[in-house]
Amino acid sequence: MRRRRRLPSQLANDLGVSHATISRWLARMDIPSTRSCRKLAEYSGVPLEKILSLAGHLPLVAETGHAEWPEFREYARQKYPAELDEDLITMIEDLIERRRRKRYEAGNS
Repeated sequence: MRRRRRLPSQLANDLGVSHATISRWLARMDIPSTRSCRKLAEYSGVPLEKILSLAGHLPLVAETGHAEWPEFREYARQKYPAELDEDLITMIEDLIERRRRKRYEAGNS
C-alpha cells in the first residue's frame, strides 16, 4: 500500500475484497486466503511463495534483512534521514521479524 500510495479502502477495491477484510489483515486478526495471497502477489509483484509464507500458509522463508524489508528501509530513509542510520534500521527490521515469528509460532501451537 505504501509503495503504491493506496489507502486500505483503495487496496480492498483493487483486490476485490472488503475494507473490513483489509482491516483484519492489517490488525493481524485474520490472514489472507491462498486465493487472496495470489491476488496480493500479482498486485505487489512479490513472489507468491513469500506472500504465502508471510501469511502463514508455508514455512517462513529465511532472507537477509536488506531483501526482506526494502519497503521499510526506503520509508525509513525518506521519513527519518537524520534520526535513523543503517544500523538502527537493521535493528528495527530484526525486531519486526522476531515479532512476526513469535506470532506465527503462537498461531501454529
